Amino acid sequence: MRVRKDSPASRPLRLLEAPALRARLEEALAGHDGMAGAHCIHEFWMRRTPGFDVDAALERLWRSAASSVPEWLPMRFVDWLPEAYDVAARFRAEGRGRYNVYLVLLDYSDRAGDPLGVYVGMTSHRPDWRFDQHKAGIHAAGSVLRRGLELLAGPTLHLQRIPRPDALRIEAGLAAALRDAGLTVQGGH
Repeated sequence: MRVRKDSPASRPLRLLEAPALRARLEEALAGHDGMAGAHCIHEFWMRRTPGFDVDAALERLWRSAASSVPEWLPMRFVDWLPEAYDVAARFRAEGRGRYNVYLVLLDYSDRAGDPLGVYVGMTSHRPDWRFDQHKAGIHAAGSVLRRGLELLAGPTLHLQRIPRPDALRIEAGLAAALRDAGLTVQGGH
């Protein structure tokens, strides 16, 4: 899998110790640098750092640098996000194409159990555009129309612009693997 250095999956700050990472986050917030701040928060999140409040950090980042926060950073804390990255990293495409595999965060707060789930889909459109279609009721999956909160772009950045056969295989396999990891999953047909 080729991972761009600005991709969250590359974890460019993984070698920093916690104090240096905290200092880097404060510098990013003071400098209104959404990308740097996003990588800092993402690293704390992936480490499951005790005492680090992801939601509070996200709120501070959005207040400080909303215009430069990358699309791959979720807007709210998702406790199983590290597992989603690990599971998605197992899937690879054989070539380039015009299809994209994507994840949508679903709201299950009205049910017992985990209040969040995930929808796995594939599209020949940009995932953000396809999410907007779902929410507008255009060729919508009911789960995304009713429960969709936001696109979870980070875990599937490496599964963009891939051939249709790979996208079909990966969509189904990713949905099954996320279910096996204990997530509530919709889609993946």
